[in-house]
Amino acid sequence: MDLTVLSQTGGKGESVIRLLKNRIDLIGVPFTDRGSRLLVLRQGMSLQIRMAERWYKRDPALSAYRKRVPILHDFYFTDAEGRRLDFQLESYPDILEFRTPVGTFRLAYEDMETFYLSLPEVACGICFDVEVDQGQTDRRGGVLRLTGDIRRNIAYTTNRKLLVNHLQVLSREQIRVNLVFDKGPEKGMLLNITPRLGFNRYMPDEEEVFAAAARRWEEWFAAVPPVAEAFRSQYYYAWWIMRAGLASPRFFTTRESLMPSKMYYVGVWQWDAYFHALAYRHVNPLLARDQIRIFLDHQRPDGMIPDAIHDEGTITHLTIPIEGDVTKPPLVSWAVWKLFETDGDLEFLREVYEPLVRWNNWWFEHNDVDGDGLCEYLHPYSSGLDDNPLWDEGMPVTSPELNTYLVIQMECLSRIAHALGLEEEAVRWEKKAQSLTAKMVNYLWDEKAGLFWALHDGKRVPTVTPFNLYPLITGRLPSEMARRLIDHLTNPQEFWTRYPIPTVARNDPKFDPWQMWRGPTWININFLLIEGLERAGFMSLAAELRLKTLELMMGQGDIFEYYNPDTGEPGPKAAPVFGWSAALFIELAIQASERMRV
Repeated sequence: MDLTVLSQTGGKGESVIRLLKNRIDLIGVPFTDRGSRLLVLRQGMSLQIRMAERWYKRDPALSAYRKRVPILHDFYFTDAEGRRLDFQLESYPDILEFRTPVGTFRLAYEDMETFYLSLPEVACGICFDVEVDQGQTDRRGGVLRLTGDIRRNIAYTTNRKLLVNHLQVLSREQIRVNLVFDKGPEKGMLLNITPRLGFNRYMPDEEEVFAAAARRWEEWFAAVPPVAEAFRSQYYYAWWIMRAGLASPRFFTTRESLMPSKMYYVGVWQWDAYFHALAYRHVNPLLARDQIRIFLDHQRPDGMIPDAIHDEGTITHLTIPIEGDVTKPPLVSWAVWKLFETDGDLEFLREVYEPLVRWNNWWFEHNDVDGDGLCEYLHPYSSGLDDNPLWDEGMPVTSPELNTYLVIQMECLSRIAHALGLEEEAVRWEKKAQSLTAKMVNYLWDEKAGLFWALHDGKRVPTVTPFNLYPLITGRLPSEMARRLIDHLTNPQEFWTRYPIPTVARNDPKFDPWQMWRGPTWININFLLIEGLERAGFMSLAAELRLKTLELMMGQGDIFEYYNPDTGEPGPKAAPVFGWSAALFIELAIQASERMRV
């Protein structure tokens, strides 16, 4: 990997738009924009528009949005006689170009809920099916509505003379729209898809629409830090994900926030948001802080922070695979401190300090079931490691990884308190971090195995994962104990695979390189261990793992949820266009580039 040349054009937004030509393939990677809930995809020579919404009243099953019929589908271009046209796609962050035998159709966002479609000057047409139950045409286009518990309003408007404007009822909730446009210099059609009662039917100037769409992306890319040339293409694609995946506030989603994947995870998840905030702090401190604020907005009176937030509400309790309260690992103080290290905003520390204290207290007040001073997970999903074998023996589980997070959280609370001039509290938090580290060593360390074991009902959970190594990342262990953990980490039969770090040791009977948390490599786990290796003094090993992780992620066109640790391929169920992987690629690329310059 050549890291010798730093990009001199990395901050030039226009050049980046060209660099990302055809990265948006409309198959695994949708065309979308900041704040929008609309996703344009293709199926053969047709397009479809999906909605990044749960619609739980309509589809009560979990993740039903992944299987829902698109709001608009079988959208295709036609000639003047209504014959379907094939197209060649050329895509950029700001625009899609569809080259057909009668000319080029161009599609861009006019606003978050409205597309502008540029038409060839010759007579041509489009046809599409819409999931609605009412429709009415008019001189400039038509209005379509889905009524009932879930309301969706659609308007199509053109400044071109319409030769055909026909609605065909296909079923109780499906209408086909057939349009043929006369030839002429007027080029545009608006397609507005909105839950609002009012429509956008004002035809804008075409060149202004396209210029504004390009400018929004150019300004975004121009703001990002430069990196080494070797990382540049995937780095800017990661920044595309960080903007394209943002959803505008609506109901319980009180802040503009990044969905982990607009196609696979509709909503905002707690620890995802903290990793997202790390990347945003380089370009927009307010956006970074809002990834944290959205969860503090919904903190319970007892201090617990929700697992996830959706338009309709929050997730704080689940009945699967067991019943119980559910949250995510305590990483928020860690993320807050990283933001402060970047922007030095003391007022934000003042704003969040008390909520962070309540959050930390909740863990010890409600999750130390056996009273030994170590916290347990009471629900497997609270770990974020949903199907990891650590939970196979049952719950609760005293996990070295959870208590490591709490050590780091209290260390960060100490730093925050010190920054705020609360010296007595700073000393108290540091003592608590020291005490919890000692308890992990006393209760969980196995000298013979050279590992920290997770416990269930006082018995060790007989599986080896990188989470058995996690106390290393506190940087507080004796040197010989840290070396024993490094021996496991760098063992090719355990964790030092071609693309480390698998989430179960390769020689463990429960290792499966394709099954979510039972073997694949996850970028957030690598990131935390890279940071931990540096804290523990293993700088060269941290650098090696950083480069291996970057190499893994540059081996695919897209950025995925998790990867096979041997082949580098994404798992068959791994979400594409994945937020925290993109955010952490950005962090790792910046780190590698900065260290190269030292």
